[in-house]
Amino acid sequence: MTLPAAFLNIPLAHRALHDLAAGRPENSRAAVRAAVDAGLGIEIDLQLSADGKPMVFHDYGLERLTAERGAVRMRDARALAAIPLKGGDEGIPTLEEILDLVAGRVPLLVEFKDQDGAMGPDVGALEAAAAELLGRYRGDLAVMSFNPHSVRALARLLPEVPRGLTTSAYRPDEWPLPAATCDRLREIADYADSGSCFISHEADDLDRPRVAELKAEGAAVLCWTIRSQAEEEVARQVAQNVTFEDYLPRPRP
Repeated sequence: MTLPAAFLNIPLAHRALHDLAAGRPENSRAAVRAAVDAGLGIEIDLQLSADGKPMVFHDYGLERLTAERGAVRMRDARALAAIPLKGGDEGIPTLEEILDLVAGRVPLLVEFKDQDGAMGPDVGALEAAAAELLGRYRGDLAVMSFNPHSVRALARLLPEVPRGLTTSAYRPDEWPLPAATCDRLREIADYADSGSCFISHEADDLDRPRVAELKAEGAAVLCWTIRSQAEEEVARQVAQNVTFEDYLPRPRP
């Protein structure tokens, strides 16, 4: 399995092409429409609603991105859809809505947020719910997660969809995880047995030897999150593509 060429050739807008000043919150329909109109790839995040619907939303809690408080997973999809995103005039979208908006016109990278809470094996409901929709999607599509158990679940549910690991330096002071878990995830030990064909790695850790090793073995290397053209030029010394926000990448030759 290999990542479609579009994921290496077209920069990926982080949480879609968001810009609060323009009324486009992250992971919103407006941000997705803007990315499609600009011909840019899109990265989105998934969380699960109380009634088992995949919602396009990054955080576990509502407070940063909306005027509400509490966990996303404690409200059903209809209630979440009625909550306006800060800086916009639309509610939280479902995955189904976003798939209909993109409709195969640009590459779509879907990140499954860890539902276990500690990168453990208590996952599956979000992956299964999303797989019903993603399995019918037609267009350049890839899936990924920080949690290797989620990627393994996706391998079973969507064996034909390219999958990868979202990877990081896993600095213990930045992650609410045991040191041993950080150590394992940092070394990307689950790449092979999760059936991954790419990683999306933390940009300021791209010089990690394990990243070079995987790239030499044929893994595609994406990175997150790039916020300027200067950062992009540095990242591209290792990474084949960038996930970006706060600027527009220059067209590649």
